[in-house]
Amino acid sequence: MTTVLVTGATGFLGQHLLRELQATGTAVRGLSRAPAGDAAVSAAGAVPVRGHLGDAASLRAAVEGVEAVFHAASDTNNWGPGDAAQTDTNVGGTRRLLEAARDAGVRTFVYTSSVSAYSHRAPGPLREQTPQRGGDSWINYERNKHAAERLVRESGLPFLILQPSHILGPGDRNNWSNLIRMADAGQLPGAPPGSGAFADVREVARAHVRAWQREARDETWLLGGEYASFLALVAEIGRQLGKPVPTRAMPAPLLRAYARLLDLLSRITRKPPKLTPAAVCFTCHHLAVDSSKAERELDYRSTPLPLLLADTIAWLRAEGLLAPQAVASP
Repeated sequence: MTTVLVTGATGFLGQHLLRELQATGTAVRGLSRAPAGDAAVSAAGAVPVRGHLGDAASLRAAVEGVEAVFHAASDTNNWGPGDAAQTDTNVGGTRRLLEAARDAGVRTFVYTSSVSAYSHRAPGPLREQTPQRGGDSWINYERNKHAAERLVRESGLPFLILQPSHILGPGDRNNWSNLIRMADAGQLPGAPPGSGAFADVREVARAHVRAWQREARDETWLLGGEYASFLALVAEIGRQLGKPVPTRAMPAPLLRAYARLLDLLSRITRKPPKLTPAAVCFTCHHLAVDSSKAERELDYRSTPLPLLLADTIAWLRAEGLLAPQAVASP
């Protein structure tokens, strides 16, 4: 039986990836750092392997006897004081994992990158041929994804790179679900003025597996989704929750000034701000993604945003992360 390793196995995308790989009859290992992670990996039907991206010895043990590595782990911090640790995880960790995989004779390295490798300044709609500008970005995460992609491409290992845009869906505890919870609690101060492509986490996971099953090598696919403004996203969230939400986009200069103020205060308190300059930058730009290559070759599909949000909200309610839906009295 073919054996694969998944990093980021306890995360949002990683959990879906474990299940999709399990469904193919593949023996799946999931990298885990702690007992709680072991339990999450086991619950998804995979075998937990203790290790982390900062420990080269643990990575060498994890890839032993593995045919393919799915590297989905990533530190998505966007606050400046965390930049050094983020770079060590995203770039250093990728380098250590590539070295371990090469030494172990791994046949395919599947890397979860991001549209961030192109940077927020790239002209859209993004296509795989669009020049990447992430290496020149002031945002550390964009520089990280660009640098890690370069390591993968220059590693000498057969590689497959998938570049998702904004990922939504069931299982999201800490990403876009924060926006939904803020709207539910009446704490959403405003909607950003930008727009983006919203990808279904289930489709993103399936695309990873289908890319590997094609037995291709040295290929890249962009994974977008329905293109919508953040104001439209907030409006749909409010409609489904039955809660009032902002009806106008906040001006970008005001958002940037507010984020800079929070950043200054956080550097005094040493507690991460709720809104960072980098996060504001992401949400003040307009970035469409052309997924036609993935649609042709991986049968990738975009889920309509209302349905994607409905599934996400239903999961959050089932997990007790949102208040139960009010039932109208007869």
